[in-house]
Amino acid sequence: MDFDSLMRPHLDALYRISFRFCQHQEDAEDLLQDLMIKLYPRCEELDNIKNLKAWLTKSLYHLFIDGKRKNNRSPLQLVDDETTFYESTPCHELGPEQQLAREQRVQQVQCVINQLSDEHRGVLVLHDIEGYRLSELQEMLGVPVGTLKSRIHRARARMRDMLQTNSADSTKSEIAPAQGNLFYAKSVK
Repeated sequence: MDFDSLMRPHLDALYRISFRFCQHQEDAEDLLQDLMIKLYPRCEELDNIKNLKAWLTKSLYHLFIDGKRKNNRSPLQLVDDETTFYESTPCHELGPEQQLAREQRVQQVQCVINQLSDEHRGVLVLHDIEGYRLSELQEMLGVPVGTLKSRIHRARARMRDMLQTNSADSTKSEIAPAQGNLFYAKSVK
């Protein structure tokens, strides 16, 4: 088979995973392009791989981790414009208030996912968002199932704690001005 016919069925899923790893469209495209460039000369080998999707995901994950390690060692950090996660996702069925609340919640969850360590974010994205089974992740990442379960549990617990903290902080900030205004209004009378 030629390279295009091997890769085309997997590109959408690989881009989605890449975007979740990188959190920016341009970085996700670069990561996927780097993977394709590295794999192109090995087209004949790819044709013999039993579970190509899992193998490609594993390769993408390792390329992402290698890139993060390389960037962490670099003294120069490039700053990029932030893009909103799922900014192009339409919410036609919801009213404006519900749509705004949904978009804020998605932003909040994405922000929390971005704060997780690369290791926890990678496993969480692959398992909970992309739907890979533990046995597939074990094969892809070369990590024992027990370790994967532990990482997923810790990532979920960390997310839960951060979401609760963010929720409590936003509730306090919404309540505090109202109480101040009431106090002020009472003292004026």
